[in-house]
Amino acid sequence: MTRKGKKKLPLLEKVPITGIAAEGKALARVSDKVLFVPFAAPGDVVDVQVVKSRKNYMEGVIRHVHQYSEDRTLPVCSHFGTCGGCRWQHIPYEKQLAYKQQQVIDSLERIGGLNLDGVVILPILASEKTSCYRNKLEFTFSHRRWLSQEEIKTGREIEDHEALGFHIPGQFDKVLDIEKCWLQEEPSNDIRLAIKDFAVREQLPFFDLRSNTGFLRNLIIRNTGDGAIMVVMVFGEDNPRMIHKMMSYIDRSFPGITSLYYMLNTKANSSIADLDPVLFKGDAFIQEKMEGLSFRIGPKSFFQTNSLQAYRLYETAREFAALTGNETLYDLYTGTGTIACFMAKQAKTVTGIEYVDEAVAHARENARQNNLLNIQFLSGDMASLFTTGLMDKYGYPDVIITDPPRAGMHPKVIDQLLLSGADRIVYVSCNPATQARDIALLSGGYRLVKSQAVDMFPHTHHVEHVALLLRNRK
Repeated sequence: MTRKGKKKLPLLEKVPITGIAAEGKALARVSDKVLFVPFAAPGDVVDVQVVKSRKNYMEGVIRHVHQYSEDRTLPVCSHFGTCGGCRWQHIPYEKQLAYKQQQVIDSLERIGGLNLDGVVILPILASEKTSCYRNKLEFTFSHRRWLSQEEIKTGREIEDHEALGFHIPGQFDKVLDIEKCWLQEEPSNDIRLAIKDFAVREQLPFFDLRSNTGFLRNLIIRNTGDGAIMVVMVFGEDNPRMIHKMMSYIDRSFPGITSLYYMLNTKANSSIADLDPVLFKGDAFIQEKMEGLSFRIGPKSFFQTNSLQAYRLYETAREFAALTGNETLYDLYTGTGTIACFMAKQAKTVTGIEYVDEAVAHARENARQNNLLNIQFLSGDMASLFTTGLMDKYGYPDVIITDPPRAGMHPKVIDQLLLSGADRIVYVSCNPATQARDIALLSGGYRLVKSQAVDMFPHTHHVEHVALLLRNRK
């Protein structure tokens, strides 16, 4: 008995694109189905090859453009359409802002089921910089770079297989070799290109993402607003001679690097959280400054990747908190304590809670070096640690800041928020969908009164949102 072949998926012709959907994709409606298409813009008329078909929706890729939208603009990056980042470069920035603002409103209304009558919806805060705004980029080495269809069709033998760049979306073993990235200030591109050229010239083995073998694995470049630079090389093999060769080359070629590290990762996964950084040369930390505060950043530290917008995000959270100097403040999911430190001078006491031990160690150091004596940081699982017993011990909060991961808050945390008696909850989120869900769950004790979207990542669909909730009075 033979297996039936897969059903051939259709090519849809002259499809009008009508809107923007989740994950930055554009959408259209074909018959009774929604069609999701990346790299399209509302107003385009396109032929779409369907690549996935389900009962209520389809996904496809553009095969031909009959009519470009009047709202389109020319992408600045030569890698647009292939690279997984900056998927909205073809959409004017003011339109991006409008879509992000609407994304927040739709989440609150449709997912949270919230009535926004009377809620103050502030205009989205645009990013001061729309290129070169990131303070951290991570690149991957691969001995098998992604090949374009044009390269494949030529039939010629490909000699340059090495890549140092970003993963192709949905393909763990394919890396796009990056010629120029517009996300980080120079000398980011110069450093990456020089390292790749040296590695090819010296025949240093690039990583094989399928077999998890190879010498060169990852490159991390961090920078600060005042020009400090940290470079971290991640090697997949413990070869002291080759490690010294590469690190010495970087040091000689870029004497302006403030902090030069390397790590050894022979694991199957690429996470660096459990690796030991080795300082090859320079300072152990670089420092980001914000309103008189200084935050140490190490090779594994978390810090918001858009420093200028992070300041505006924290300003918004502090404004919503309306601190007078007499408040007991809790900062949930505090991370390395940046928000807690930013708020400390306007509060009586601050308690920061975070489940990652290493982040708490960084948070304590940040408080110490800024001479903030009214902060304490606690480490542990949020749902287990943030309890009435904890509040009995450290004081019940007047104001709570919560900045959870994309999945939102655990139901037990929401229950404790309802029992906390806090007058104000300032909810900072990188995922308006889960935030809207949580706000709805809090509606028995709190009401949404103010909303501020903040664009941290231009040319992407991602948006931060700060929501102010006030306690319902009986």
